Amino acid sequence: MALTILCVSFTLLLLLGVPVAFSIGLSSLATLLYEGLPLAVGFQQMISGMNPFSFLAIPFFIFAGEIMMYGGIAEKIIQFAKSLAGHVRGGLGMSNVLACTLFGGVSGSPVADVSAMGAVLIPQMKKEGYGADYAVNVTTHASLVGALMPTSHNIIIFTLAASGKVSVAALILAGIVPAVILTLCNLAAAYWVAVRRGYPAGRFPGWPIVAYSFAAALPGLFVVAIIIAGILSGAFTATESASVAVVWALFLAALVYRRLTREQFLKAAAKAVKSTGTVLLLIGISSMFGYLIGLYGVADLTGKALAGMSTQPWVIFLSVNVILFVLGTFLDMAATILICTPIFLPICQQFGMSTEQFGIVMLINCALGLNTPPVGTTQFVGCTIGEISVGEVMKTIWPFYGALIAALMLVTYVPAFSMALPNAILK
Repeated sequence: MALTILCVSFTLLLLLGVPVAFSIGLSSLATLLYEGLPLAVGFQQMISGMNPFSFLAIPFFIFAGEIMMYGGIAEKIIQFAKSLAGHVRGGLGMSNVLACTLFGGVSGSPVADVSAMGAVLIPQMKKEGYGADYAVNVTTHASLVGALMPTSHNIIIFTLAASGKVSVAALILAGIVPAVILTLCNLAAAYWVAVRRGYPAGRFPGWPIVAYSFAAALPGLFVVAIIIAGILSGAFTATESASVAVVWALFLAALVYRRLTREQFLKAAAKAVKSTGTVLLLIGISSMFGYLIGLYGVADLTGKALAGMSTQPWVIFLSVNVILFVLGTFLDMAATILICTPIFLPICQQFGMSTEQFGIVMLINCALGLNTPPVGTTQFVGCTIGEISVGEVMKTIWPFYGALIAALMLVTYVPAFSMALPNAILK
């Protein structure tokens, strides 16, 4: 009965429009009261859930991304992407995909990616004659790659949700090839739609311009190399790498590009504090929810239910993907990762999926949820910038969505895509 109260109250609160964090917290408190457990148990779980030292990486990565956004780095990346792909049919769309992917590697946040890239590229694409729906779809889907990048704080969250079964270094390496696959799929979708709509091709500026724009963008992109090299070499931990990213971002924005004013620094700090507070609140409340899920053996019950459906691994993996995708449309990434990892990771491991591969599958599903109503944070941001309704965007979303679903299936059923680099470098 207690499990029924937990699940039903959570679902009803979501349907009533209560914010996700409060829906999780209130349903957990209702269950504790029904069981007669002290409410202090729930709050102890919340505090312990936010206490791990590794979580220090989260505010640092968020802060580094905000500084990059306000410090002129986004502009350099856009110029490089345009010089490289602007001459292809639908050149601005192709440039948009590359720019969002590259900035996603710097910021590690799909929402920050849409905010920074979309604010510049969506109005520019509309001005050049591209449809607002196309501009928004290209931007929002390309930004999702940021969830797999080394600067993504969601990687840190997953490693802790997996109870130490995977290292940050292994998960970072596991995400590199899938990130490339997602980008290629986004480029293919953007090109296909551009050809069907007859969007024009630009003019190639010449390799000297490409080289110059690359040199200008390289210092900002170098943060990814610093993080990967530092962690793999043992020079610093994942937590320390986040602080290194902040120092590098400040150095570039203030001394190299000289675009970071005092007001912009304060804005970046304020947004980082707000984002960190939101993420940590979700982490704490999801820890309380996760405690109850473990208490009632939800993982075992779910495993038995899926095993009753089929004993074929491909069916189990497809079922898990569908469940994660649906939950991702309602829940924030952090909440989905923290709640679902303890449930589905043991099931997928039982059928032969490694922890690293499951982590990437989880992150891709959560990222897709960011671009799907009713929550759809990146989609709402993109639609606001593009001055178009979500309904209009959804009418033409399918080529882009289909491309990312195809990428998800490749990562799910071909382990080599996510395991080749970790196996080659770490084992």
